[in-house]
Amino acid sequence: MDKIITISRQYGSGGREIGAKLAQRLGIPFYDKEIITRAAKESGFAEAVFENAERKATNSLLYSIAMGMNAYGNQEIGFTHLSLDDQIYLAQSNVIRKVAMEGPCVIVGRCADYILRDFENVVHVFIWADLEYRKNRAITQYNLPANKAEEEILKIDKRRANYYNYHASEKWGKVENYHLSIKSNYIGIDHSVDCIARFIGYGEGGSAEKG
Repeated sequence: MDKIITISRQYGSGGREIGAKLAQRLGIPFYDKEIITRAAKESGFAEAVFENAERKATNSLLYSIAMGMNAYGNQEIGFTHLSLDDQIYLAQSNVIRKVAMEGPCVIVGRCADYILRDFENVVHVFIWADLEYRKNRAITQYNLPANKAEEEILKIDKRRANYYNYHASEKWGKVENYHLSIKSNYIGIDHSVDCIARFIGYGEGGSAEKG
């Protein structure tokens, strides 16, 4: 099995859990925050800088303006003439390409589908779910207050969309960008894993299907 699977997801849809279980079933590496850790080591930036990058993308217009400025008041950093945010994105992109070239893996978020758009052995998956289902997961699994869950879900989705739309010059969640779209609350977390495994040519037990 030589596939790299990228998973984009709505907040609370279970996309990360699906990705982790899929990687475990197939016996391949799983990358989420591991991308940040590796990018921090290779670039010299602190992990907190990477973690804060997406959080700033709440307003698309303000984010676009902010991308032209870095944390030091729009000073140039080194000889690159790139903003801090651009350098962070490029460092993260380099790591995503490296892990993809190292072999089969599952990568969650971080514009991986766009970054690896020219790789032939990549399958792009989008996980989504009804808002009520996502609210329940956010409350029970992420410990969000019930009266704040919907607001937080929509805010995080907006951040992800703005971050993706800016860097990828594409629309986050647009059906044409993905090979497979799964409504996780319709078929469940484990069946979502089964669905992806079968889609890339593997049976429920993780063995390659023939024919």
